[in-house]
Amino acid sequence: MRGWIALLFAATVALSPVGSPALAQQAMINAGAWSAYKAKFLDASGRIVDNGNGNISHSEGQGYGLLLAYLSASPADFEQIWYFTRTELLLRDDGLAVWKWDPNVKPHVTDTNNATDGDMLIAYALALAGTAWKRDDYILAASRMAQSLLAETVVRTDGRTLLMPGAEGFTAADRDDGPVVNPSYWIYEAIPVMAVLAPSDDWKKLSEDGVALLKTMQFGPRKLPAEWVSLRGQPRPAEGFDAEFAYNAIRIPLYLARGGVTDKALLTHLQQGMLQDGLPTTVDLTTGRPKAVLSDPGYRIVNDVLACVIDGTKLPASALQFAPALYYPSTLQLLGLAYIGEKHPECL
Repeated sequence: MRGWIALLFAATVALSPVGSPALAQQAMINAGAWSAYKAKFLDASGRIVDNGNGNISHSEGQGYGLLLAYLSASPADFEQIWYFTRTELLLRDDGLAVWKWDPNVKPHVTDTNNATDGDMLIAYALALAGTAWKRDDYILAASRMAQSLLAETVVRTDGRTLLMPGAEGFTAADRDDGPVVNPSYWIYEAIPVMAVLAPSDDWKKLSEDGVALLKTMQFGPRKLPAEWVSLRGQPRPAEGFDAEFAYNAIRIPLYLARGGVTDKALLTHLQQGMLQDGLPTTVDLTTGRPKAVLSDPGYRIVNDVLACVIDGTKLPASALQFAPALYYPSTLQLLGLAYIGEKHPECL
């Protein structure tokens, strides 16, 4: 067991784009920012509250919370978030988490499907924390989730390796336009760690095919990816979903950068497509018109990261000021700042 843990440690040191686990106590997120985040979004029970979405909690939020607690070198907060996650969300027989927990209804879980990005974030954070803090229980839990992800959500079809957004509802057997994917669910920084936790060549192919597919998802006048994409035949916006580049898709460039995918042509294409007067926007893909201009620093950090990676532009002072308002952009801001601080300090 110890030899296997050492292997995981070596792999995460080599592959993690957000800082070596060996340096976990040298926090990538400063204490003041993390204190502000948890005061706003971390409930005493250990759940991360999505205050922009009816105060629900979800596996994505728990995964983000775990990752941010790790990046903040906060083991006690990590354990608090993990306690809620494992007791309230790890209810499925296959080892994956239910995706949604609603405080306003009883029972709190009404939909037992998983959200694959949430599961991957949870497993990734557990692996990093387990290696840094010598917690074998975290590593074992991470391994179980990674194995379940591989078995239930990583599929090969038509020569491509795909990440199903959930274990149910998205394959060709489930939908007439299936398989359907969400390109924002590919968490590129986590995939190499999944490959250590649950060894398979499919992980590397998943990452490669994710980037390749993203380059083909150029819809509408702005040639941007949709949130939900049908891969039956040529890629196209999936049926039953709005054809839009929306809040989930905003994080795609951030995930690419954090995952070490620094194809400047791809990043520049996404940057140019999502901006309106210098600000990120959600976009109606059919018309190319902005639906909402996103002025929160947490959304703007995505463009700030891209500008740094593409041409070395320094982050504006506003990006460095963290005053959390809504869960999702606040999360993106901390992830963006942690990445820049670790990989591009010259942009600070």
